[in-house]
Amino acid sequence: MSDTTSGISDAGEYSNSSIPASEVDSLLGETGSTNNVEMTGASKEQNPEKVEAENTPIHSTGDDISSLVYSFAKKVVTVGIIYFVGYMGWSVAWLITPVILSVAREQWRTKNETRRNVAKASALANDKEVILARLGDLPAWVFFPDVERCEWLNKILKQVWPNANFFAKNLIKESIEPNIQQALAGYKLNGFKFDRMILGTIPPRIGGVKVYEKNVARNEIIMDLDLFYAGDCDINFSLSGLRGGIKDFQIHGTVRVIMKPLISQMPLVGGLQIFFLNNPNIDFNLVGVVDLLDMPGLSDILRKIIVEQVAAIMVLPNKLPIILNDGVPALSLKMPEPEGVLRIHVVEAKDLMKKDISVLGKGKSDPYAIVSVGAQQFRTQTIDNTVNPKWDYWCEAEVNATLGQEIELNLWDWDPGFPGVQNDDYLGRATVEISSVTKNGEIDTWLTLEQAKHGLVHLRLTWFTLSADKNDLKAALEETQLLRVTSMSTALLTVFIDSAKNLPQARQQSQPDPYMILSVGKKTEQTSIQMRTDAPVWEQGFTFLVGNPDNDTLQLKVVDQKTGNTLGTLMFILSTLMEKKNLELMSQPFQLQKSGPETKIIMSLSLRILKRASDVVDDAVSDKTSTSEGYGGESTLSRSSSIRTAPATVAESTTSEPVVASSIKKQESRKSTSSGIVDQMSIQEEPFVMSTLNTVMMATPPRSPNLSENGTELLRRSPSTTSSVGSSGLGRIQLTVAFSVQRQRLLVIIHKISNIPQKDPTNIPDPYVKLYLLPGRSKESKRKTNVVKDNCDPVFDATFEYVISNAELISSELEITVCTQKGFFGSPVIGMQKLTLNDPDIVSPQGVKAWYDLLPESKFE
Repeated sequence: MSDTTSGISDAGEYSNSSIPASEVDSLLGETGSTNNVEMTGASKEQNPEKVEAENTPIHSTGDDISSLVYSFAKKVVTVGIIYFVGYMGWSVAWLITPVILSVAREQWRTKNETRRNVAKASALANDKEVILARLGDLPAWVFFPDVERCEWLNKILKQVWPNANFFAKNLIKESIEPNIQQALAGYKLNGFKFDRMILGTIPPRIGGVKVYEKNVARNEIIMDLDLFYAGDCDINFSLSGLRGGIKDFQIHGTVRVIMKPLISQMPLVGGLQIFFLNNPNIDFNLVGVVDLLDMPGLSDILRKIIVEQVAAIMVLPNKLPIILNDGVPALSLKMPEPEGVLRIHVVEAKDLMKKDISVLGKGKSDPYAIVSVGAQQFRTQTIDNTVNPKWDYWCEAEVNATLGQEIELNLWDWDPGFPGVQNDDYLGRATVEISSVTKNGEIDTWLTLEQAKHGLVHLRLTWFTLSADKNDLKAALEETQLLRVTSMSTALLTVFIDSAKNLPQARQQSQPDPYMILSVGKKTEQTSIQMRTDAPVWEQGFTFLVGNPDNDTLQLKVVDQKTGNTLGTLMFILSTLMEKKNLELMSQPFQLQKSGPETKIIMSLSLRILKRASDVVDDAVSDKTSTSEGYGGESTLSRSSSIRTAPATVAESTTSEPVVASSIKKQESRKSTSSGIVDQMSIQEEPFVMSTLNTVMMATPPRSPNLSENGTELLRRSPSTTSSVGSSGLGRIQLTVAFSVQRQRLLVIIHKISNIPQKDPTNIPDPYVKLYLLPGRSKESKRKTNVVKDNCDPVFDATFEYVISNAELISSELEITVCTQKGFFGSPVIGMQKLTLNDPDIVSPQGVKAWYDLLPESKFE
């Protein structure tokens, strides 16, 4: 803290002695132009070349003429549009709307330009001037005592910055340009090429550096840098015959630098890994014809692609490796090193802002969420016309740095528009530190949305470590089967493609231009293209989430880029790794198929099983009762360990139920659909025990608060003990209600209805069943079975699910309504029933399966 205090004190003395008020105003960007920022006397003395450069005219005579021609043409077009609108006799709205949009766009551009100019002024200034000019955005070392000043490093960067142009040119031409070309091809835009790349004279600034001392391996050094670059770069490119440029490129984020391995030879460090922990803030200004013809959203497409390409190179899990010693194997720096896998469940949101405009005013929204973990992004489905969406969306993200990385969730209101253009309205954001998830094992939480007037989002996060013990696969498979989400994984495969040799020629008297395509399941990756060689060296690593290593395979294909011909293939069965030591193969040669006899590839494979980091044993995996926390984050001891101390055996009359008995007899020859579903929900290894027709084992549910004094309405809350037609003569309905603590789902199975009254033999009802969750009876909670034609004893075996937490379950009720489709005015109600869901038997492994009397609709009004 002494450095921090002294730094601020020095800044105060400096402000009283050497910086005039006019210069502070210029640093704050009031004029909006960095060329007008005055330099202090000391700065001018130290930079005479820069002063001379600033006094030199920037634009040539040719540039001035082209600028005048462009201005004149713009005015002619504007006058022509106004004349044309008047000549055609169109509404004035055709004229006003473009003017409003043009003004709004100009204000937006001016605001962004001012912000960039302020940042550039700060980048030009020294450390003390930064403090005075940007009190609201101080360097990291001011706030954090473990972050140190590194002004010495900024001086070194300034000295070596002119030489960085050569490195940047190679990086942009070899890595970024081909990827941008491929991405733009998806928008039918071709011919992209960088023509000129100049980084300018303003180097990046390091706001502070933090070197880690704890939990660091002996052969590595880890440090975080607060990087801020607001340069005067000049990059020109061409796209489909149009020429444009990028200026005022800015990037701000936390860069992690890992120096490893430490060696005994100079330079004592074998290599570097450089990457951003999270997505940095990127901003730049497009100039030229590309920006002029922005109609609609061409610049938005370019911005999106450029940001994605920066993330694909330097945002986790992507790293920029640099080898400093030839004796260091590329495998040690370039093979991915994930720390674990984060399973993310985006459950729902509440009370979101209303962004859609309807005829009557503010409507609702069409919300969707984008989850970001570094460069990995996942998008939920869009829920139309609601401010309380329930997505029930699952995804899994690879995590390479638990300390410093975070999960970012952004909510948007979907609006139709042009492809690649951001038309959607912002609904807010929420972030969670991954370190908090790894510490607790799993988190179930409601987060208040930032940058929004109101709104909450419900997230469930589970952390999985990586195990080399193949015995852990059984537990991982059981958990994914229990979740019943087909996209969930049980293992992580890491592949490092080193090189290939003796590839066949794709065309006569010419070496191939090979690249490799890798795929596991639905995920596909591709290496870079190596030009004119039959022995390519790729040295690239990839990771794949694996559903089941016993069944999945790794598919490899080497392709010639120019002809598209396949040079060789390989199918590797992942179960082979299960028998290898430590579940891995390192630097092994593999024979390619459909190729020459000497054609081989060198690669390394490593398989790791996903294992829960928490010591809590969920009741979905084990039947042991404990004080472990459920998936909802609250103790489930009172629920999962509840024992039916007084089950009631209810004898039901079978003599008056020939139709029901016959239907049951038919179903005994096959496994019931509902039984199979409950089998998967059961947390025991033995199958779900279905109750027979004659006996139903069930504890008496708690007395409902709205019972009458004499308790006569208790009959509708428990299995029927009356005749087969029920207490009201409206028939009975058989249901199964069960709740999965781990999945936080309420399962409702509507089996059948018996003895619906038939008043008119010529008018047999067409029954169906509707469900609502109370309180609320919202549209989102409505469920409905199919209609069974002309039947008084219909069999449905329909299964429905609700995403609901433990706390919500206790205060909720399930409303069941039986209707007939035959009716002149809508669907007449045959009977109803309400079930309270605070019964502990619902949360038990078997749930509750019972018959319930249908009661008149009037009793529920």
